[in-house]
Amino acid sequence: MEIHFKIIGIVLMALAFLHAIFPKFFNWDKELAVLSLINRQMMVVHTFFIALIVFLMGLLCLSSAHELMETNLGKKIVLGLGIFWSIRLFVQFFGYSADLWKGKTFETTVHFIHFAWIYLSVFLSTYFN
Repeated sequence: MEIHFKIIGIVLMALAFLHAIFPKFFNWDKELAVLSLINRQMMVVHTFFIALIVFLMGLLCLSSAHELMETNLGKKIVLGLGIFWSIRLFVQFFGYSADLWKGKTFETTVHFIHFAWIYLSVFLSTYFN
């Protein structure tokens, strides 16, 4: 069972590092230029903190798998993570327009790679029981 937490930890840490390419990949220099300074900076700052919290979730799963499995507090944390990633999975499929990915090979691939969240959501949510 610990191996699942370690896999999830590695996946989350990789996802966090992936955020580093967002500004270049999404062409933020051009795309965000029309926004006010506060909105531009909020995008950058919030992306950084999202990446940081995802990294820390991953680090927790990777470094503290045993404690997450065996303690009451750990199990509650796991339930919270499961709920978080379940909601994130729902938003992935219903919060973004299909126009963003349909008919585009790369975007469709990335969109469906998010099935990894199913693994996170189901494993973390059901582990609590």
